[in-house]
Amino acid sequence: MLENMSNNQRVLLATVLSLIVFMASSYFYAPQPQASQSQASQPTPVQTAQNTPSAPSKPRPTQTDLNPSTLLTIKGEKFDIFIDNLGRISQVILEDEKYIDEKGEQIRLFNQKKLPKPLEIRFSDQQLNFEAFKVPYTYQGAKELKLKDKLTLTLIQNLSKAKVIKEITFYSNGHYETKIKVEGGADYFISPGYRPDVRVDGYTLHGALIKEADGTITIIEDGDAKGVEKFPKAQIASAFDRYYATFFYDFEKGLDVVVSKDEESNPILFVKGSPEFEVKGYFGPKEYETLKAIDPRLTDVIEYGFFTFIAKPLFKALLALYHLVGNWGWAIVLLTIIIRILLFPLTLKGMLSMQKLKDLAPKIKEIQQKYKGDPQRMNAAMMELYRKHNANPMGGCLPMLIQIPIFFAIYRVLLNAIELKGAPWILWIKDLSQPDPYFVLPILMGVTMYLHQKLTPTTITDPTQKKIFEWLPVVFTFFFIAFPAGLTLYWFTNNILSIIQQLIVNKIFESKKVGEKGKTKDKE
Repeated sequence: MLENMSNNQRVLLATVLSLIVFMASSYFYAPQPQASQSQASQPTPVQTAQNTPSAPSKPRPTQTDLNPSTLLTIKGEKFDIFIDNLGRISQVILEDEKYIDEKGEQIRLFNQKKLPKPLEIRFSDQQLNFEAFKVPYTYQGAKELKLKDKLTLTLIQNLSKAKVIKEITFYSNGHYETKIKVEGGADYFISPGYRPDVRVDGYTLHGALIKEADGTITIIEDGDAKGVEKFPKAQIASAFDRYYATFFYDFEKGLDVVVSKDEESNPILFVKGSPEFEVKGYFGPKEYETLKAIDPRLTDVIEYGFFTFIAKPLFKALLALYHLVGNWGWAIVLLTIIIRILLFPLTLKGMLSMQKLKDLAPKIKEIQQKYKGDPQRMNAAMMELYRKHNANPMGGCLPMLIQIPIFFAIYRVLLNAIELKGAPWILWIKDLSQPDPYFVLPILMGVTMYLHQKLTPTTITDPTQKKIFEWLPVVFTFFFIAFPAGLTLYWFTNNILSIIQQLIVNKIFESKKVGEKGKTKDKE
């Protein structure tokens, strides 16, 4: 069957099959939530050598360990922070009305059963570490505080061989600054916390991101952590899921980051501390403008995978269009139109090439039949045919190949952009980050894909190949039912523009054919 296909058809088939495999694997093999274990029985995430100053120890869970309880609560306009009696940020609840989970409750960033928590300290000395998880921190002041612009508090832990003083300043936009003083000279590590556990699926990246000293971005996805890895003088150490992150950063002195792994090979982040240590941090949604306002370099924690170098400019363009029209749905439509306009000259060339090949299809079939047993002579005859009619068999491939990375980039943007959460479009679309509740967009997408398919010239003559391509709109409709409405809107708009372009190209080609026939008659 494949030997009867043109190069264009092979590229198209490979592209479509790649998209189907990509989407199917995301749809069917998304990680399932695992049953949580109690904190008393859960093995700790850090699996490193004991009693060494180069790695954090793990607390030894026993029945005598302190049962962490809330030491104080900080109420802010955008979030509430809960600090437990082990001096850690035990929970953050996002208070903005758009941050609602499937149960209709405000989103909680952290899984209570997962360790470590943000600002959790681990000592290299096992005995001291064991003691640190039994002795509570003390705090002098009201147990419930209000956060307006900023708030500073001090926590103290008195151990037998060390005294820990944490001075934490929280800001209303989610970032904070921590000064840690450890009296006694004990080696320790501090963590930005286990990644937020709000939206983890097979479609998007989740794990750890390290921006190294030289600016290189290293990502360790969940399930891929190898063990202890060190990143000296790193600028950012982030643990993230689809929409949210918790991280430390230091662009001046850098951070000595140690990446360990838990029992599921998920990455766990720690930073080497010092007797007097300062670090800045953040917890919350990966909103581009929020991070940019804190420090433009923090936008590097928004990662889109392999095609990030294309995805970031696309998101910036989408953001600019949103500020222009005030609606994320219409911004997606405008961005799609702009992309199609920019690619139109190249697309036009490819489409015209496909039209020529369609007209040559009967002659190509004749050559294939004539030289069926002699592929060398068949290829030579077909090349002569292409030369005579000024047709390029690869002419339709380049536009398609260029659009593949653009598609994957915008796919990642529309999946990862927290800005789309709770963003309405029209009437029934109340949240572009969620699937269309009435399946209107997926069905329209499938219909327009079918119409475009009917308008597009093809040289396929094999009945089996025709059936495969005819069923593609149905297959894609099925997959897009579960995809975010924003992504489906992009594909639907793209299909409409493709139909318009194809009608224009068909008209141009017919005009050229009429002109060529007129010239032939004049010569006769």
